Amino acid sequence: MKRYVFAVSAALALFAMSACATDPKMRDADRLALYRAHAGAPVPAFQYYGRLDGWTPLGDSALAVWTRPNQAYLLELQGRCSDLDFASAITVSNQAGRVYARFDKVMVLGQGALPFPCHIGQIRPLDVKAIKQAQRDRREAGTVPESRDDGVTPQDGK
Repeated sequence: MKRYVFAVSAALALFAMSACATDPKMRDADRLALYRAHAGAPVPAFQYYGRLDGWTPLGDSALAVWTRPNQAYLLELQGRCSDLDFASAITVSNQAGRVYARFDKVMVLGQGALPFPCHIGQIRPLDVKAIKQAQRDRREAGTVPESRDDGVTPQDGK
């Protein structure tokens, strides 16, 4: 009986630890904190070259977008953007090749519903090299699994 109670207790503890470790909100919060730590001062706009090289959702109110392989911006949205974490694609509005804070929008695509505009509240340039180095340091320290996609490489969706 004692073995059974111990085995059940151990299984429940392991389940609780794995649930915390794989909580997507916690992962998004950690990644958002990392991106914020390596973001510059807010800028009014950035040059848009007609397409994005990639994007990474950072929860439901922020995302990183790459305009070139080593040029990225943190977009903080005004409020929640539903389905951003699950989107297969996004579009970003622009004015004559520039994306402006407090004026342009991110549109989530691919969920079968009509796209809903998510207004960009703030734009901050990202230090992509510093983010990649911080992720390497975390992997070497054992705080991030080797095989985990850290969201630093430009990608379409997750």
